Amino acid sequence: MPSDTPAARGEIIDLLRNFSVESNRLTEAFAERHGVHHTDLRALLAVLNAEQRGEPLTPGELGAAVGLSSGSTTALIDRLERHGHLRRVRSDADRRRVRLHYDPAGLALAQDFFAPLGLRVSAVMDDFTTNEIATVARFLRAMTETIAGYREDLREQAE
Repeated sequence: MPSDTPAARGEIIDLLRNFSVESNRLTEAFAERHGVHHTDLRALLAVLNAEQRGEPLTPGELGAAVGLSSGSTTALIDRLERHGHLRRVRSDADRRRVRLHYDPAGLALAQDFFAPLGLRVSAVMDDFTTNEIATVARFLRAMTETIAGYREDLREQAE
């Protein structure tokens, strides 16, 4: 049985909403500064996350990740490649197979922009114990999965 109160849960929801708004405003500032659209930024994050998992995306996988048609995905990739944010790499085993990678120059732009925030975030995290950080991570993972699941349910209902 939870030992919290409805007020505490309401405060958490408010804080998550405020965090989301501020995160979106920051990504909009990055997008504006570097001439990319919000969808472009979502695509770049999807490419970066996939690369960090060691599973670079194909163009089709990227389109599915950001909810774009094949033609729109091609235009997005062309635009991001033209601006030096990502690159296409053909498979040595199957030259028809293309994987998307964050271009080092594009990654450097992102790192320059977000590195000062990383230092601030690290300083905030220093004020928490290892167990508190683990609890927050577990909470945020569960909340993210819940929201993604709800979004998927909505998508299926619309079909």
